[in-house]
Amino acid sequence: MIEFWLCAGLLLLTALAFLLLPVVRGRGVQAEEDRTALNVTLYQERLRELQSQRDAGVLSEAQYTSGRDEAARELLADTEGAESKARVGVLGATVPLIVALAMPLLGYGLYMHWGAIDQVERAQTLAAQPKSIEEMTARLEESVKSNPESAEGWYFLGRTYMAQERSAEAASAFEKAVALAGREPELLGQWAQALYFAGDKQWTPQLKALTDEALKADPAEVTSLGLLGIVAYESEQFAAAIDYWEQLVAALPEQDPSRMAIQGGIARARERLAPASAEQAPQAEAAALRVRVELGDAVRAQVQPGDSVFVFARALSGPPMPLAVKRLSVAELPAEVSLSDADAMMPQLKLSGFPQVELVARISRSGDATRGEWVGRSEPLASDAGQAPTLIIDTADTP
Repeated sequence: MIEFWLCAGLLLLTALAFLLLPVVRGRGVQAEEDRTALNVTLYQERLRELQSQRDAGVLSEAQYTSGRDEAARELLADTEGAESKARVGVLGATVPLIVALAMPLLGYGLYMHWGAIDQVERAQTLAAQPKSIEEMTARLEESVKSNPESAEGWYFLGRTYMAQERSAEAASAFEKAVALAGREPELLGQWAQALYFAGDKQWTPQLKALTDEALKADPAEVTSLGLLGIVAYESEQFAAAIDYWEQLVAALPEQDPSRMAIQGGIARARERLAPASAEQAPQAEAAALRVRVELGDAVRAQVQPGDSVFVFARALSGPPMPLAVKRLSVAELPAEVSLSDADAMMPQLKLSGFPQVELVARISRSGDATRGEWVGRSEPLASDAGQAPTLIIDTADTP
């Protein structure tokens, strides 16, 4: 702030110089007035001397008249310049002095009322190099507190929280950034990643919806690809992990330092792919449900083509977590959907592990698979039934 006030002081001194210039000039005018008064006095003495000489007979009337005229001309020549200068300083010194004294106070008051000293201080604070990540976090928290409508502020705060392993706070920050900046693919990917780690690495329909939406808008969205690769690897779906990570490597710049680590993960996934594939192939073929999904007549006029449709199977007796999920849009209905172990959200919860399931199709305008506006449910059926009855979305979804 010292530099700011120094610059303001220099500008103020420049303004005062223009105001006080007439005062300085006024002193010269006063000197000219004093000189004029002296010239008039000398002129009067000269006239008295000429009159005395005329009365004494020393000068004739003609000589007296000539001397008087000469003295008058000299007085006129001396006072012409002084009169013009006196007219310039009509205001005198009082008004400029009052304005000069009032200007600093007036300028300070106006700036404190309409100025942006707080923004200047904040900009200088943010421009300084932080000494620690805690200091950077404190600055970003102060920034979003003073300007909560800044999507960039919330985004960088979320990234900083993630660097400190504060996943829950990061998820909240990314959610605010999405609300302000819109559903940009990068923001959705960061939000999904924060939610995943904040939720103890549990894959949920919300995370699937976020990553699906991000990759639909940008197939090369790196955070979503990396996250899906991690989830697939930890679920022992090594082929899927390899696919996601290979797409990620292709999307990263050549000089990106994280490429080597990702390629190492791909190599480890390939080492484990062969035996895992041999074990999982029979299970994947053991359970598969095919169902046709349609809109009810009452619902058709109340939905939009872009509304999300989640079709999932969940155990009739067991955890409420869906066993297999697929996402469509209203524009794709009616559609044939196949659900199998390959669509499992978690490796320990697979369609083939539960004898009876319920099929659900939900329309969600917000893209949240856990709640929506309309829903359709099937009767209980065997998980290995193959072909399931048609699923009609015709009921209002209630919590």
